Amino acid sequence: MPLKKPAEIEEMRPAGRFVAHVLTSLRENARVGMTTQDLDAHAHRLIDEAGARSVYLGYHPSFGAMPYPGVLCTSVNDHALHGLPSDRVLEDGDVVSIDFAAELNGWVCDSALTFQLGTQTPEAQRLIAATEQALDAGIAAAVAGGRMGDVSAAIGRIGRDAGYGINGDFGGHGVGRTMHEDPHVPNLGRRGTGEKLKPGLVIAIEPWFMAGGDGYEVDDDGWTIRTADGSLAAHAEHTVAVTKDGPVVLTARG
Repeated sequence: MPLKKPAEIEEMRPAGRFVAHVLTSLRENARVGMTTQDLDAHAHRLIDEAGARSVYLGYHPSFGAMPYPGVLCTSVNDHALHGLPSDRVLEDGDVVSIDFAAELNGWVCDSALTFQLGTQTPEAQRLIAATEQALDAGIAAAVAGGRMGDVSAAIGRIGRDAGYGINGDFGGHGVGRTMHEDPHVPNLGRRGTGEKLKPGLVIAIEPWFMAGGDGYEVDDDGWTIRTADGSLAAHAEHTVAVTKDGPVVLTARG
């Protein structure tokens, strides 16, 4: 569990602000008729302008059938996580989740949001709101002296109370010099269990809920995760530092 000094957490702030800026820009510029590749190209331009580096592009863990081909994970409707950029045209009412991480000045921050394009529907808005509420609850539980299970339980309670599917295979993670550091941050757990949360721990907390059941499937590309029952999915994430004064959100959007 790598711990950061207070000065190092301060050094991470520019990366967090940049990630937040890119996600805000993507949400403001997304339009019906665009493709997910258009969104990826927009983010790529912002990365180049800032002198940052994508930590997704070319990333090739064992489960991927290919190195990752974009700078965003853009998942639409029943796609829950790791959606590849493509020529898919965004339509009215689509539920769009964008996950973005980048390195700036040697530090990585990671964040995600979900929004609905055009016509808003009660089903989608309720799912998105619950996912954001779970993220807020997980952040509030990320206090020094607590346990990782406190964060996981706070997230899981929101999702289960709302009747949503949750899968524990993919969750949050440590972040800092690289995108994925220890520890794993599950979206299901029990309060008072797991490792102790210490000042200097920086984690990406990322609930993702499915409107149907807990099951998911992985496409042949090895990346795209979709709900097994075809239901909608939503994803929210922030990079959060545990400090003696409480949790600090490094990727907060204005």
